[in-house]
Amino acid sequence: MTCLTPLRNDEYTDFFETAVAGYAQDNVEAGRWKAAEAPALARAESERLLPQGLATPDHFIHAIRARPDDEAVGYLWYATLARGSSTVAYVYQLLVKPAQRRRGHARAALLEAERLALAQGHDSVALHVFAPNQAALALYLALGYEHTSHNMAKPIGPRDERRERPGGAAG
Repeated sequence: MTCLTPLRNDEYTDFFETAVAGYAQDNVEAGRWKAAEAPALARAESERLLPQGLATPDHFIHAIRARPDDEAVGYLWYATLARGSSTVAYVYQLLVKPAQRRRGHARAALLEAERLALAQGHDSVALHVFAPNQAALALYLALGYEHTSHNMAKPIGPRDERRERPGGAAG
C-alpha cells in the first residue's frame, strides 16, 4: 500500500539532488533550457524555492513509500500558495524512481496529497506538467485535473540540435 511520509532529514539530500536532476532534464526535453545550462538553472530555482530546506515554511516534502517502513520509491513536494481568497496546494515535484514506475505509486501519492491538502484547508491542488511528459499528463487527466493554461513557445532564428525534430529541416 503506497503511502506518503514526511521526508526525514537524512533523506533530504537524495530528494534535492533527484529533484534538481529531474527538473533540469524536464526543461531540456521540453526545449526550454540548453543541456549545458540546465543543471545550474534547476539548482538555482530549487534553492530559491527551498531556502531553508525541509524547514521552509509552507512547503511539504514527502517520501513516497510502498509501505511505511520501506525506503523511498519517490518524492512528492507541494507548497501552500494563496490565489486570491483561495489556498492552493501547488505540486512542485512528483517523482517516482525509474525502477518503481508503473506500479501505481504516483496515483496513490497524488490521492494522498489531495487528502492532506484538504485537511490543511486548501481549496485545490494545482501542478504543472511538461508537454513531453505524456504519461504524467494522462495520469493527471484520469485523476480529474483540468487544463487551466497552456504555455507555448516557438523557437526563432537558427535551430540548434536540441530543437531539431527527426526528419525536420534545419532552419
